[in-house]
Amino acid sequence: MAQPDSKKIFFENLSGAGKAIAVLTSGGDAQGMNAAVRAVVRMGLYVGAKVYFIHEGYQGMVDGGENIKEASWESVSSMLQVGGTVIGSARCKEFRSHEGRLKAANNLVKRGITNLCVIGGDGSLTGANLFREEWSGLLGELVEQGSIDADSVQKYSALHIVGMVGSIDNDFCGTDMTIGTDSALHRIIEVVDAIMTTAQSHQRTFVLEVMGRHCGYLALVSALACGADWVLIPEMPPEDGWEDKMCQKLSATRSRGTRLNIIIVAEGAIDRHGKPITSSIVKDLVVKCLGFDTRVTILGHVQRGGTPSAFDRILASRMGVEAVLALLETTANTPACVVSLCGNQSVRLPLMECVQMTQEVQKAMDEKRFEEAVKLRGRSFVNNLKTYKLLAHRKPESELPISNFNVAVLNVGAPAAGMNAAVRSAVRVGISEGHKMFAVSDGFEGFYKGQIKEIKWADVGGWTGQGGSLLGTKRTLPAKHVDKIAEQMRMHNINALLVIGGFEAYESLLQLFEARTTHEEFCIPMCMLPATISNNVPGTDLSIGADTALNAIVETCDRIKQSASGTKRRVFIIETMGGYCGYLATVGGLAAGADAAYIYEEPFDIRDLQANVEHLTEKMKTSIQRGLVLRNENSNENYTTDFIYQLYTEEGKGVFDCRKNVLGHMQQGGAPSPFDRNFGTKISAKAMQWISKKLVETFRHGRVFANTEDSCCLLGMRRRALVFQPVVQLKDDTDFVHRIPKEQWWLKLRPLMKILAKYKTSYDVSDSGQLEHVVRNRPKELDASVAM
Repeated sequence: MAQPDSKKIFFENLSGAGKAIAVLTSGGDAQGMNAAVRAVVRMGLYVGAKVYFIHEGYQGMVDGGENIKEASWESVSSMLQVGGTVIGSARCKEFRSHEGRLKAANNLVKRGITNLCVIGGDGSLTGANLFREEWSGLLGELVEQGSIDADSVQKYSALHIVGMVGSIDNDFCGTDMTIGTDSALHRIIEVVDAIMTTAQSHQRTFVLEVMGRHCGYLALVSALACGADWVLIPEMPPEDGWEDKMCQKLSATRSRGTRLNIIIVAEGAIDRHGKPITSSIVKDLVVKCLGFDTRVTILGHVQRGGTPSAFDRILASRMGVEAVLALLETTANTPACVVSLCGNQSVRLPLMECVQMTQEVQKAMDEKRFEEAVKLRGRSFVNNLKTYKLLAHRKPESELPISNFNVAVLNVGAPAAGMNAAVRSAVRVGISEGHKMFAVSDGFEGFYKGQIKEIKWADVGGWTGQGGSLLGTKRTLPAKHVDKIAEQMRMHNINALLVIGGFEAYESLLQLFEARTTHEEFCIPMCMLPATISNNVPGTDLSIGADTALNAIVETCDRIKQSASGTKRRVFIIETMGGYCGYLATVGGLAAGADAAYIYEEPFDIRDLQANVEHLTEKMKTSIQRGLVLRNENSNENYTTDFIYQLYTEEGKGVFDCRKNVLGHMQQGGAPSPFDRNFGTKISAKAMQWISKKLVETFRHGRVFANTEDSCCLLGMRRRALVFQPVVQLKDDTDFVHRIPKEQWWLKLRPLMKILAKYKTSYDVSDSGQLEHVVRNRPKELDASVAM
C-alpha cells in the first residue's frame, strides 16, 4: 500500500547521545499527563539521551536529592491508563524566588541536565521561561559560590525548554486542545447523561456547575454535547435581563412536551457588571420565577479524576514525542516553545507568545471587552459558541427567513455514534435558515419506499447523547432504485440532500452524481458527512463515530490487561473491527500501549510474527508482566486471530501464556463520546450552511438546478482545515476493492507506536511541527476547530 509522504526525513540524524532530558509535571494535574511523561521518557531513551524524572514539580527541582531520578524504560510501564500524574505535582513558592531558582539550577547542573520538558499550565510554563532566561546568570552565581566549576558553565551554557500544556480547562491560547480537556469532558458528560434520566423521571430542572474559573470551555462544550437549555460562561456574560429570557426559554421548552431542563454554569460565570452568577443563584431564580422542581449538582474534582480518554492518550503521546524532537533540534538561540495541536497536526509555537495571548484574554475580560476575549480564545472557542447559539435558541416563526426550500437528511451504511447529533444539528440549522426539513428513514431503502416525513425542531430534542441511528440506516446503494428515488424527490419537492454515513454514503453520492445525466431530480446540492467507526472514507482524516469506537477499544484493553495483574506473564491477542482499514487497530494500539498491531495496509509475514514473539519474550524476561497485540479483522486472510493466538501460545511456552478476545459490535454501540457529539454537531451545522449557500446560488427561473462537480461534495477534515471536496475528485484517491483511501495520515503514527513498544524503527519527521507564530485571526477557510 502507498505510504504517505514520499519525502522522508528520519530522525537517525537527530541523536540524543550525551544529552540529558528531565521531565516534570507542574500546577494542577490533568488526565493524560502520564501518557506524555511515558512518551518523553521512551522517546528520549530511544534516541540515546539520559532521561530524568523530577518528582513533585518545581518543588522537587528546588529540593533535589531523591526527587530527581534517572528513568528507565520499565519505570513508565503500566502508567498510560492511570489518571493524574504519577511523578507528582506541587505548587512551589520557593521557585518563584531567585534563591529557589539558584538551588534548582545547581541540582540540574550536578546531573548534567540542560533539556527540560515541562507539562503544566501557563504559570508553570512562564516560570520555566524565566528560569531559561536567567540560566547563564544563575550559573555565574554558582561558580562564585564555588558550587560548580568554570568548565561546567561552558559545558552547560544553555538551558533548552519545551512545554506541553496539561490543563483540563483548555485555557491556553495557541492550541486547539490541551492534555486533559477531553477526559474532563468525558467525566462531565457521563454525569449529565446520568442526571438526565433522573430529571426526566421527576420533571426536574438541573443546574450543573463545572470547573472553569477563568475559562468557560468545559461549560460551553458540555452544553453543546448534551443540548443544554442554557449555559453561563465568564467570557460571554449574558445581556442585562438574562433572567427573564432564561426563564422564558425554560418555560417554552417545557410547553413543547420536554420533561426536563439542563442549565450548565462555569464556576467563574459573571454578569455584565462583573457580579458572580453561581449555581445556587440560578436555582433560586428558576424556583422563584417558574416554580420548577430544581436541583444543583457541583461536579468539582471528579472532572480531574479517572482514566484518560483515548484522545488524551494519543494527544499526549504525540506531543511527548514531538517535545523530544524539538529538544534535539533546538539551539542556543531557539526560543522556548510549546508543542500543541492545530486541527489534526502538531505545531510548535513560541511559549511566551502563547502565554501573552492567554494573559490578554483575562485582561480583556477584566476590562469588560467580552467580544474580544472570545476572539482571543481562538477559532475553536468562537465556533463552539456560534454553533451553541444556533442550536439552542429557536427564533420565533416571524423572525425566520422564508426560503421555500426542502432539504432531506438520511443516514447510510452501518450505525456510528454521533450520527444523531449530526441529524439534530442539520435539522435545527436548516429550520433556522428557513428551510423545511425532511427525515428519510432507513437510508436509500427507505427513500425509494417513500419513508419520508417532515421533521421539526422539537422532534430532535435529546438526540445528541443517543447512540446508533434513530432515523434508521441501511447499506442499500441507490443505483438500482434511482427511478423510484427520483420519483420520491419529485413528490416531496426535495431541493437538497444531506447524507450522513460511511463508505456506502460516499459510493451513494458518486452514483447520484452519475444519475444526474438521466434524472434532473439529482441536479441539486448534495453533501456527505463521514460517519463510520472504521474511519475509511477518502477526503477526511476523521469520521464521526471513530472516537467513540476507540474509547470502547481502549477501555476494554485496559480491563483485559488488568485481568492479568497478579497472575503469571500473559499476552492478549485482540481483534478489532474496521474492514480493511487499520485505523482502529493502529490508533487503539497507540492509546492502549500495544506491543504490535497487525493491519492490511502494512503487509506482514511469518518472519514479522516470529520477530514480534521474540521481542515480547525478551520484554517478558524483565519486570513487564503483560503484552497486548491488536489485529484488524481483515489484516490477512491466512494469519487469522486464531492462527496468531496459536503461534504466540506455542512460541511463548515457558515465558508467557496467551488469551484472545474478539471485540465485535461493542465497538459500534454505546453513547457517543463528547468528541463525536461535537464533531458531528459542528460539521453538520457547517454542511447545512453550505447547502443554504448553494441553494441560493443555483436557484434560477423558479427552480434549483445544480449539475457542477462542486455541488456534490464531501465535508472532511484535512490536517488543519474543514474542506468541501467534490466526491468525483476523490475517486482517484480511493481503493474501491478494499474500501479504503489510497493514502492515510495515521500510518505515520505506526512507527510512534513501535518506538513506544521498544522496537527499532525509522520515524518520519518530515511532518513534525516547525516553529510558527501565534495567529490571532486565522483565515475562515482554516476554521477547522475539529478538536472540539
